[in-house]
Amino acid sequence: MASLRIKRYLFTGLLTVLPLWVTWLVFSFVLSLLAGIGAPLVGLFLQTAGPTAERSPSWLVFILALALTLGVLYFVGFLAHRVLGARLLSGFDAVLARIPLVQTIYGGTKKLMAVLQNKPSGVQRVVLVEFPRAGMKVVGFVTRTMLEDGTGREMAAVFIPTTPNPTGGYLEIVPLDELTPTDWTMDQAMAFIISGGAVAPDTLPASRIAH
Repeated sequence: MASLRIKRYLFTGLLTVLPLWVTWLVFSFVLSLLAGIGAPLVGLFLQTAGPTAERSPSWLVFILALALTLGVLYFVGFLAHRVLGARLLSGFDAVLARIPLVQTIYGGTKKLMAVLQNKPSGVQRVVLVEFPRAGMKVVGFVTRTMLEDGTGREMAAVFIPTTPNPTGGYLEIVPLDELTPTDWTMDQAMAFIISGGAVAPDTLPASRIAH
């Protein structure tokens, strides 16, 4: 009985701590990514400030780098909502457009972010896709639709994010009539993916988009 009680308490403790752990992993990944952007500039500043500043603890460097990155992002967002800032960003885009490899990465990423922010016409954004085999379904985001040469069949480009880190994933080109539409919002779909399916509606749609 004692061993069963110990196992039950350990399992209950694991279930209690696991959501906090997953949340920490996601936030740690995002914060480390943001701090890593500003870290070189903060390190250069500390080097020029003198030996005492250069020996600053790592946690202080992390906080300064994170604050710098967030400040820059806020400033860029502020500029993007102003006419002058929008013109400057358009000019910056035009410069990057002249660099072939950079334009491929930057332009593609920017288009993906713009697509995910706006609902496409005629098709639901969040769908279910049979992947990696028939009978198994994953959550995907429709990024655009196309017509297949010869058959005229409607095809959809679907981004399938991974769990619990949705920044990576797969790109599938799927016939439109093989997608299962949902009424989920982007926030609901992201919560479902990051939580490993723990945050989800009670039912799943079964119908497919009519051809």
